[in-house]
Amino acid sequence: MSGHGFHVHGPHDHELEHAQKGGHSSEDGSMVSQIAMFTAIIATVGALFGYMGGATQANAGLYKNNAAIKKTEASNQWNFYQSKSTKQSLAELAHDLAPDDKKAAYQAKVQRYDKEKGEIKLVADKLEAEATAWDKQSDEQMHQHHRWAQSTTVLQVSIALAAIALLTKRKWLEYAMFGAGGVGLLVGILAILHI
Repeated sequence: MSGHGFHVHGPHDHELEHAQKGGHSSEDGSMVSQIAMFTAIIATVGALFGYMGGATQANAGLYKNNAAIKKTEASNQWNFYQSKSTKQSLAELAHDLAPDDKKAAYQAKVQRYDKEKGEIKLVADKLEAEATAWDKQSDEQMHQHHRWAQSTTVLQVSIALAAIALLTKRKWLEYAMFGAGGVGLLVGILAILHI
């Protein structure tokens, strides 16, 4: 109300005058909308990358466990091989010390143990190769996990820069936000490509 040159503003009148005088420019509104959309997209992509990082880490642990199981099985086979080798050595000693009429029996045992050792060695070598393959897969998964983690971290930095850019209205922070988001996406693509 105005009376005798005195004007009283309502609470909303002040906000309207502020907006008319440039308090909320269309450029600011555009910046806010742009950053909000970018942040929503980057947060969604970051969540997906975070999930993939967790999945590859779990796979790496599972594969490393499988490698350990295969190594244990191979070790058991090598122990079995060693016991056959010891029996073969004892049979050879018995052959050398035995009278002529018993040498043939000991020679048959020596040949049997030698044949069994060959079969056991094949199994042990196969198990060792499987353990090596599981180890390699585990290492590949861990490398990929690190890529996902790097990507997720850079995307989180991008989101933090977005918040700071909104609060300070600094254009260079907006550019830094877009740059960090781009780097995060690029590292995520490297993870997808197993690079």
